[in-house]
Amino acid sequence: MPGLSDEFIRRIKDENDINDVVSSYVDLRNHGRYSMGLCPFHNEKTPSFAVYSDTQSFYCFGCGAGGDVITFIRDIENLDYLDAVKFLADRVGLALPQDGFDDGKASLRRQIYDANRKAAKFYNSVLYTEEGKNGLDYFKKRQLTEKTVTHFGLGYAPDRWDLLTRYLRKQGFTDTVLLQADLAKKSRSGSLIDVFRNRVMFPIIDLKGNVVGFGGRVLDDSKPKYLNTSDTYVYKKSDNLFALNFAKNEGSGKLILCEGYMDVISYHQAGFTNAVAGLGTAFTPGQAKLLSRYADEVILSYDADEAGQKATKRTLGILSDSSLSVKVAILTGGKDSDEIIKKYGSEKMREILDSAVSSAGYEIQSASEKIDRSTPEGMAKYISNSCKVIANMASAVSRDLYISKLSSETGVLRQAISSEVDKIRRRKINDGKKKEQRQASSFKIQNDAAVNPDRQRKLAWYKAEENLIGMLVSSPELYKDIKDKADKNMFASDADSRIFSIIKTRLDDGRGVEMSYLSADLSREEMSHLSRLVTSRAGLKNTSSEIRECLNTMISEKRKFDIESSGVGDMSDDDFLKLFNRNN
Repeated sequence: MPGLSDEFIRRIKDENDINDVVSSYVDLRNHGRYSMGLCPFHNEKTPSFAVYSDTQSFYCFGCGAGGDVITFIRDIENLDYLDAVKFLADRVGLALPQDGFDDGKASLRRQIYDANRKAAKFYNSVLYTEEGKNGLDYFKKRQLTEKTVTHFGLGYAPDRWDLLTRYLRKQGFTDTVLLQADLAKKSRSGSLIDVFRNRVMFPIIDLKGNVVGFGGRVLDDSKPKYLNTSDTYVYKKSDNLFALNFAKNEGSGKLILCEGYMDVISYHQAGFTNAVAGLGTAFTPGQAKLLSRYADEVILSYDADEAGQKATKRTLGILSDSSLSVKVAILTGGKDSDEIIKKYGSEKMREILDSAVSSAGYEIQSASEKIDRSTPEGMAKYISNSCKVIANMASAVSRDLYISKLSSETGVLRQAISSEVDKIRRRKINDGKKKEQRQASSFKIQNDAAVNPDRQRKLAWYKAEENLIGMLVSSPELYKDIKDKADKNMFASDADSRIFSIIKTRLDDGRGVEMSYLSADLSREEMSHLSRLVTSRAGLKNTSSEIRECLNTMISEKRKFDIESSGVGDMSDDDFLKLFNRNN
């Protein structure tokens, strides 16, 4: 990939030690030449994620994710290659070379950011015109101050078909950019029209201050009530949170998780500037991971209605796999936090937040709902439900305290409750191991399917070529032993063939083949695959005879699988090699 020199990539790698970078996301434990931790890319209870200092690489033996420090940032931050390099450069105070480098996608991302920023200003300006009066009246009715409206950049999309589209075209944006930003869409006639019309607008701003998308709410009973920007090159709903750009600076180590935009804005206006919300979709593990980077404790403040309580229970299930301390605010006096603040003020809301119950306490409380504990059957069901909640507690101290409390509350012997909890935990641990194995297997199967789809059928061939590639990256000096005979057409896997071609070109040019040099030209799946090959060779003695043996095995296996189709079974090795070397 032109524009970024090997020298600059080496500086990025040298100044961003992979252990230091990964440690800011994963709790690593040192094991000599490598460190281990829980994989951030799939749920697991037993660490299978390894980081290697000598090769500056990582590999998960559970899901197959792997690569160099650039690949790690691409995956964990959901960035493309260039933005991942920029991220690491900013981390250590390096400036990217100003040589006009652009990979196409980076240019499109910049244009989408710019279009979104101008759209946000447009929506906000409309709010103060005659066309935007309905929107401004809505915000006033919700008791938002002008300062709050300005702070959140709120706006209004007029009830016009293409007003924003025409405005942004005049600003120099192409139809492609407007479509890719999800600001415009094609009508049935094929012309471009605005995505958002007759809605109050909530800009969604990322942690760097970029406007990445919008949420729009109707002012009548039409459906859908809320419309949100679809996933784009700069925005993924499941990995972002509304108002986290403000809340992350609050400094208390606590975040309030709400259901909607207005709840968050009402919280902030009342002085609770650590409130955030999801973005029109159910809460996701990616959002849980994001929360854990900026807080130690989360208070759920979902609506008090049935739908809100159902969402609370679902979110608690996702947060149970995180390192966060989780509490639930029991909303009384209103259907949601916005209504409570308006009715009773911020002090009442603070009392509710201060008295928020632990996630376990909330679940045990919920376990008694609609259960008649005056009957033996009802009491048994209540105890059974409570035992399931207690069994999920990670802390042995917490389990012991709740077992004692349940025993005192119900009159059932502590030993009996403890025995039931232990039985549930054993079953849960066994089920968890099976699930983890299935999940890891699924990840591996998907990864192998993307890289080596028919590996099992040609196992010897694949193993030989994988060892050959692993040796070339680990010991590039061995290339001289196979340089005149190795060819991309010898490989069973298209991915291995492509990886080898890139390695061969670099070695022929006298350049290095460390993973950081290769990551610009390889996909994430290919980088994971390459990391596995290098990891499998770690600590082994790579020799000239071994790499030649791998090449001979590849030749032999290729001949075996080509006999029927090409009739080459009686050819000598040299004549066989000439068949595909002439295609170079």
